[in-house]
Amino acid sequence: MMTLLLTLAIVGLAVLLLGVKIFFVKGGRFPNTHIHDNAEMRKRGITCARDKEFYK
Repeated sequence: MMTLLLTLAIVGLAVLLLGVKIFFVKGGRFPNTHIHDNAEMRKRGITCARDKEFYK
């Protein structure tokens, strides 16, 4: 039982630390990592394979 509680505490702390910007900054949100939203990728002509499969 002690191991389970320790594990839950560590996982909870990790989630809290990963979400500091989202939880504590006004207007905070997760960064967008999609290829189609990256200006440098679009400039180089790199697109997402998923976009090619579903939208063409």
